[in-house]
Amino acid sequence: MFIRPAEKSDAVEAANLIHLAIKDIAETLTGEKEETKIRQVLAQLFTQERNRLSFQNCLVATTDQAIMGIIIIYSGADAQMLDKPIIERLKQSGEEKEIVIDKEAELEDYYIDTVCVNPDYQGQRIGTSLIQAAEKLASEKGFNRISLNVAKDNPKACQLYTRLGYKKEQVIQINGHDYDYMVKIID
Repeated sequence: MFIRPAEKSDAVEAANLIHLAIKDIAETLTGEKEETKIRQVLAQLFTQERNRLSFQNCLVATTDQAIMGIIIIYSGADAQMLDKPIIERLKQSGEEKEIVIDKEAELEDYYIDTVCVNPDYQGQRIGTSLIQAAEKLASEKGFNRISLNVAKDNPKACQLYTRLGYKKEQVIQINGHDYDYMVKIID
């Protein structure tokens, strides 16, 4: 396994993993309800630049044959700017209600938006390796805090993040669900 920056050609596999990780949030971000359409839009967003789901914000764990896992990371200060293309796309697709994407990260944090390991490869420390790569990148970019959100109903992920040194700072709501906002201070 090696970890590398994502490429546009990773879009289909990445979209499947993103959808697996963020579930109903994917419906909100894509404006779609059907799984096939959700994943098509996620793949389109992945290939585009300067949005939260862009390949530009993603690292992949891979073998020569397959993507084993992904991590989407960016500065919390960039989150609002990265959401603009998604909001514009939703408006153009005829979304009539007011479009609001919940704030997920503090401005001073390097933010782990999404981590997902392909179920075929779970239990091989791929998630840990991706998180450690994100922490290294955050440090290289001059951040001293890295954060993530974990769903209240995902104790296995919470255990992993706690083991890696993340501490619960607050509870936030994303798409109507409670999440623990966890932070790690890095060197």
